[in-house]
Amino acid sequence: MLSVAVIGAKGYVGKALCEALSRLSQYAVADVTRENHTEIQKRSFDILINSAMPAARFWAKNNPGQDFIETVEKTANLLYGWQFKKFVQMSTVSARSQLDTVYGRHKAAAEKLCDFGDNLIVRLGPMYSPELKKGVLVDIIEGKKVFVAGESQYCFAPLDFVTHWISSNLNRQGIVEVGARDSITLQEVAEHLNSNVEFEGAVDHQEIKSPEPDFPEARDVLDFLNSWER
Repeated sequence: MLSVAVIGAKGYVGKALCEALSRLSQYAVADVTRENHTEIQKRSFDILINSAMPAARFWAKNNPGQDFIETVEKTANLLYGWQFKKFVQMSTVSARSQLDTVYGRHKAAAEKLCDFGDNLIVRLGPMYSPELKKGVLVDIIEGKKVFVAGESQYCFAPLDFVTHWISSNLNRQGIVEVGARDSITLQEVAEHLNSNVEFEGAVDHQEIKSPEPDFPEARDVLDFLNSWER
């Protein structure tokens, strides 16, 4: 049995990833939070997963120094302050597609730190689940202004699929991107919901590079939205 520690176990992705890993008999999972971080750090693990980086692009733009600390510096602290055999970094497609932003540059810089050996970097696209509380889908539903162009293509994928795929592929190494195998525009989502949301900003494509055959379709998000009870 392999020991796995998940940093950020209370977060949106971290919590779901802990649940997915716990369903697999080959892993003994340690849920790492702010409360038990110091104590669990004393242990050694086969796999250390960093799922604790901030996911707020516009916050990063307004707080670049703090975002650097939370993204790059904290990744370095995990790499050099914990004992493990393999490091897995939960990143984002923005590390490739948004290098003109603070958020994307910091995510790319954090990737550079851990891109060696048999480590794994997982770039995530936009996700959805019944627990979703913020993000572009919520903004569209609530009629809030969305600060990207409506023609932006997003590869929405279910959180459960993404975390199950990750937990089943921890033997991989290098950089992989996980999400839907195609994309849908934000304007299409708004029209489906009969939302008069205002789009303002540059085109922001959040798509997966070289998607795998078992990845879901982005338009499945419309079925989810039809049945989502918020």
